[in-house]
Amino acid sequence: MTVARPRGRQIEKLTTGTQAVAQAVKLADVDVTAAYPIRPYDGVMQAVAKLIADGELECEYIVAEGEHSQFEICKHASAVGSRVFVGSSGVGWMYAMESLAVTPSLRLPVVAMIGNRALDDPGAFGVEHNDAMVVRDLGWLLFWVEDAQECFDATLMAYRVGEDRRVSFPVGICVDGAFITHSQTLIEIPDQETVNEFLPPYDLGDRLLHPDNPITIAPQANEDWVMEIRKQTDEAARRVKGVIREAHDDFRRLFGRGGDNPFFEEYMTEDAEYVLLGMGSLGLPAKVMVRRLRGRGEKVGFIRLKWFRPFPDEELAESLGRFRAVGVIDRDYSYGSPQQGGVLFTDLRAALYDAERRPRLVDFIGGLGGRELTPEMMDEMAEITRRAARGEDVPTVSWIGVRE
Repeated sequence: MTVARPRGRQIEKLTTGTQAVAQAVKLADVDVTAAYPIRPYDGVMQAVAKLIADGELECEYIVAEGEHSQFEICKHASAVGSRVFVGSSGVGWMYAMESLAVTPSLRLPVVAMIGNRALDDPGAFGVEHNDAMVVRDLGWLLFWVEDAQECFDATLMAYRVGEDRRVSFPVGICVDGAFITHSQTLIEIPDQETVNEFLPPYDLGDRLLHPDNPITIAPQANEDWVMEIRKQTDEAARRVKGVIREAHDDFRRLFGRGGDNPFFEEYMTEDAEYVLLGMGSLGLPAKVMVRRLRGRGEKVGFIRLKWFRPFPDEELAESLGRFRAVGVIDRDYSYGSPQQGGVLFTDLRAALYDAERRPRLVDFIGGLGGRELTPEMMDEMAEITRRAARGEDVPTVSWIGVRE
């Protein structure tokens, strides 16, 4: 991987994942935010409120009566030219679903932090990915972060990509609850001047709702126009990967980090025969597992997916064709889906269907409800994937760490 030198001055700061998002919100000079508490998302509300109270951020802070209102406030503020920030977690995200569903069709670049958490019953507040994934087919762009540094970086990237007029989509920054939202690490924060060079002012152009530009937003359209609206949204979705590549190149040039690949990170894969693949906070234990098994002579690697929407199908197909087997780690589930597997696994199988060289795929459902993925669990997943690479008969889908 080539390493670029950052431009401008960067300071080091000890922060949690939610505080890192708030720091990026400050440097993005957000105009309006709306808040309603639900853990583990609520940490970012407190951090943004403190920045405003301390005079570090001039921003309209609106406390809503619920998540639905919270997202409606930011959707409409975006339509009148305000850069906005909002977010939620688990069932709170579900409560806002009506607003979440129409925002992509309105092509309004709302940026939200999703503090990933289980969808409650039986009352779990730990991390799962199903909450964010329910918007995967609606036009939301979804970026899964690994740590607090990527919380900061992904927030700036979300504004840059989502507000690009070739895109104009909402973006969800997916942050694993507790493991990242509430864990402190040192991060690098660039200066305002360099951020301004990366992130241009928010500009809706002739779609700006203003008394001097009287337009209609979200009019009632009869059934005969739905197909055209869906097709326009699809054409915009097809442009997103190109915009991400441009933004990623600028990000690396200005801030000196982000890796070579904008869509996923490869770790010790150069001579790997098999790899594990996953998203979010499991990157750290997976990399520890890889280093430990490499010490025993195992040719194993790890791939961490960053952008889940748009799904980098062509890029993954080209990369994964080098390996004999891929073990997908799903911190989610899809009841009754093909192979009875997870969402990530199902999407990856679809992405590889037309590939000339297809590795064998196996799936692991693990870490649900915030359960820790231990080194022993990582070893078990690596062992099953290694056996799959050798052509042995192993289950296509395995639930890891389930008590009998």
